[in-house]
Amino acid sequence: MSSVDVIVPCYRYGHFLRGCVKSVLEQRGVDVRILIIDDCSPDDTAEVALDLCGSDSRVAFVRHSVNRGHIATYNEGIDWIFAPFYLLLSADDFLLPGALRRTTEFMEANPSIGLAYGEAITLQDGDPIEDSGAEDAEFDWRIVSGPAFIRMSGARNCVPTPCAIVRTDLQKRLGGYRPELPHSGDMEMWLRLAAHADVGISQVHHAVYRRHANNMSLSYVAQSWLPDLRQRKAALDCFLSSGGVTLPRIEQMHRTALHFLAREAVGFASTAFNNQQMELSRQLSRFAVEISPDIVRSQCWFKLSCKRSIGFNAWCGMQASISRLRQSVYKQQI
Repeated sequence: MSSVDVIVPCYRYGHFLRGCVKSVLEQRGVDVRILIIDDCSPDDTAEVALDLCGSDSRVAFVRHSVNRGHIATYNEGIDWIFAPFYLLLSADDFLLPGALRRTTEFMEANPSIGLAYGEAITLQDGDPIEDSGAEDAEFDWRIVSGPAFIRMSGARNCVPTPCAIVRTDLQKRLGGYRPELPHSGDMEMWLRLAAHADVGISQVHHAVYRRHANNMSLSYVAQSWLPDLRQRKAALDCFLSSGGVTLPRIEQMHRTALHFLAREAVGFASTAFNNQQMELSRQLSRFAVEISPDIVRSQCWFKLSCKRSIGFNAWCGMQASISRLRQSVYKQQI
């Protein structure tokens, strides 16, 4: 039977904490330990955590006297782990039955795997929780080489964090999360792990990610697209300057990822133009050119340039005319 250490960082999620911890303790076929780290929450997190500790010896609890931030909290948890595998599970998320057993059995059978993950169900506030059948799901794992995973990731974070099981000895060897990447540290971490090990991927749902008004990632992206794009670029640059440079053709991978990021920025610039956010549109397009100068030869850049050259009002008029024409053609066809 495999052993898994689970770090549960919690800040202002006391109302979710009990359900999160319960989902770990009820995992069958694995031995688990849980460390709840309360980052000086102003709510009832401490009271809930103490009650959970008193109810089950597998649960430990640490409370910060001052707020240290999530990166320091994650790294504190990494210092604590010693089981062969570990999971970082935010207190507002929870596991589905069978998730830990399925993943650790697969990783034990494949020692080259350093990171393995499944899919996560996104649960909106107020949505009912449905049985996903994950406990009885058939194995559908596939092994992806580290370089293939890095190419597949491109310039985005493709790993649902509540599903990501990591081999502890590899994590200890590579170190913790980087303080300079407060909003893209997980993306850089998956790339770093993949630079040193294979990755296992499953299409089965292993966890539930709650989407709610207090999500840290959602509130950050809501500021505008540019901060998120910059953080993802920083993650790519940071990865290149770390152990990833030993991979073959890593600089080409880096340029390709930046080009994908630039295309995404141009797409956002086009959306900002449509929303009459002209300064934001200019900022996004400048960012795209800065990180990948050849973006100016792309189709998406040409389309954005055309929109700007004819102006907002003319563009809207043209779109309205095209829409009416399409409706007319459609009516004639039926």
